[in-house]
Amino acid sequence: MTRRSISKRAAIVTATATVVVALGAVGTVVATAGPSAEAMPAKSQIAGLFDTWNKALQTGDSDKVADLYANNAVLLPTVSNEVRTDRAAIVDYFDHFLQNKPVGTKVKTIVNVLDSNSAIDTGVYKFTLTDHDTGKKKVVEARYTYTYEKIDGKWLIVNHHSSAMPEK
Repeated sequence: MTRRSISKRAAIVTATATVVVALGAVGTVVATAGPSAEAMPAKSQIAGLFDTWNKALQTGDSDKVADLYANNAVLLPTVSNEVRTDRAAIVDYFDHFLQNKPVGTKVKTIVNVLDSNSAIDTGVYKFTLTDHDTGKKKVVEARYTYTYEKIDGKWLIVNHHSSAMPEK
């Protein structure tokens, strides 16, 4: 190789490296200069979604409760062996559950915020239920998990599992 061809090759390699570095920098700038990421929700905000759900129970309207679930949500309910996987089945469950006038209270809450649009609230809650025939009240303690996603700007339940404590 001649000295001129070596210089020319070095110039080409240097120019190529410069372009690659510049593109990398531009790519980084473009990635960070785009729309700002949504803020992560506070754990207290996610924990508070239970209060909204509990207040919907107090209305006695199973449609209002079902409105808090995504269209493709899964409900593994406390007092039914049937897995509910669509709105109609979720409404059906609450049609029956709401007859007991449930009032929920959280006993222990653990919130994991996964990202700006998804979070999990898990723990233990208890429900005071009123027998619709006798008026007698009983308290049922259960484990729960709510998985939430922010869909069209609204936090919705995409998975809800509740099961009575096994050692009670």
